[in-house]
Amino acid sequence: MAQREHVRVAVIGSGFGGLGAAVRLRREGITDFVVLERADSVGGTWRDNSYPGCACDVPSHLYSFSFAPNPDWPRTFSGQPTIRAYLEHVADTFGLRPHIRLDSEVLTMRWDADALRWEIETSAGALTADVVVSATGPLSDPKMPEIPGLAEFPGKVFHSARWDHDYDLRGKRVAMIGTGASAIQIVPAIAPEVQRLTLFQRTPPWVLPRSDRAITAAERWLHRQLPFTRAARRGLLWGIRELQVSAFCKRPNQLGPVEALAKANMARSIKDPALRAKLTPSYRIGCKRILLSSEYYPALARPDVDLVASGLKEIRGSVLVAADGTKTEVDAIIFGTGFHVTDMPIADRVVGAEGMTLADVWKDGMQALRGATAAGFPNWMTIIGPNTGLGNSSMILMIESQLNYMADYLRQLALLDGGGLGGRAALAARPSAVNKWNRNVQARMERTVWNTGGCTSWYLDAQGRNTTVWPGTTGEFRKETRTVDLSEYEVLRIREREPVPAAARAAGATAEVTAEVTAEESAA
Repeated sequence: MAQREHVRVAVIGSGFGGLGAAVRLRREGITDFVVLERADSVGGTWRDNSYPGCACDVPSHLYSFSFAPNPDWPRTFSGQPTIRAYLEHVADTFGLRPHIRLDSEVLTMRWDADALRWEIETSAGALTADVVVSATGPLSDPKMPEIPGLAEFPGKVFHSARWDHDYDLRGKRVAMIGTGASAIQIVPAIAPEVQRLTLFQRTPPWVLPRSDRAITAAERWLHRQLPFTRAARRGLLWGIRELQVSAFCKRPNQLGPVEALAKANMARSIKDPALRAKLTPSYRIGCKRILLSSEYYPALARPDVDLVASGLKEIRGSVLVAADGTKTEVDAIIFGTGFHVTDMPIADRVVGAEGMTLADVWKDGMQALRGATAAGFPNWMTIIGPNTGLGNSSMILMIESQLNYMADYLRQLALLDGGGLGGRAALAARPSAVNKWNRNVQARMERTVWNTGGCTSWYLDAQGRNTTVWPGTTGEFRKETRTVDLSEYEVLRIREREPVPAAARAAGATAEVTAEVTAEESAA
């Protein structure tokens, strides 16, 4: 049998998390790694979501890597093509292309307890790795509801994250299912083209105006010539959002003025009292994701757009039947029904030390130490793991914090190995440490608007626990993930075959290893 290829680190996914991990590995002096990507190009969710109107709801200068600033963002809120181009630029600028393997979907990852390494099967072949960094992200696998009669629908059906650009919507009767972040961008983008658009709304969202504008040539010139102005702009955007965290996490009653702003945004465009009543949420703002749009309500006020304030119950031929009995005949159905966030499919493909899948271990709720490592899965970590999501700021900030943790994790392993990974040592998160971290996070979650606001959101899992959002500031999270505490881990060694306490080695394993940045990266 031919020997499998072996690498020090295998990164899964090439979105912000995967590319960020690759850059950080290079900066740490680690070049023996691969980035496994199931698609034919990089970009993650910003490659997959190419629907009309797709854009980010976080300001451009904050929704980018601190180590790869872009002085030439064209708008204050960037569209999908711009963000995807930025990620392609990162892959090129930091020399990541030789490490990236496209069309290589991970089928299984299985921990080999004897060799202390991961055996990875992909659609393009097999390999082994000392460490796996899973950066598949929670917004990667679309969720399609099970609707009776959907299979017999004679028209076109697709999810917003799998947009069919070959299908012409012009002149068609179209149903939009869902009122989440994607739907409120799609509705105003396609309403002028279709014959009639019907929006099925199960729960109305809170929508704030989106103050998007073109960034002037003078601003871009200033950011190129005086980088501190770009940094100051990013810092201001970050600081404002850090100040908002207290209301979300400790004092939800302070969000009343924000609700008033959202109602004013609605009132400017929706003059019909009956329609306005259907669009007004009954829960506290922030409980579900706050959406940004200045075009959504004007689109709903159009005479050729209908709102069905009820979820889709069944489909009879080409007729859609809502839970309230409303019937609508359509030619096409677009599902904006979100993603598998708390039940990520990748978890079914990860088999740990005890022979159990990550999905089995997480069946009663996801939990990971500092949002990164799971008990029973040595030398495995995730980027954008449980309770690392945000309700008001940029996820790139959280990703970079987790990259700090990843870097120190690899430094500690290198010291324990005596200078190289080589499969001789592994770090396994202690169940007691994982449970303690999760208890603290869930205790903090009890006061937050996400738990007390009176709604059901995709932040909650099947048991009603919030395993998605971080109940604090990004600054707090960065502090918590700056270094690895070896007392929270067991050290596994091949020669001993048994876990040995890591605490005794902690004193000698805290030296910081600083790798030089390549000249190419410095120029970036």
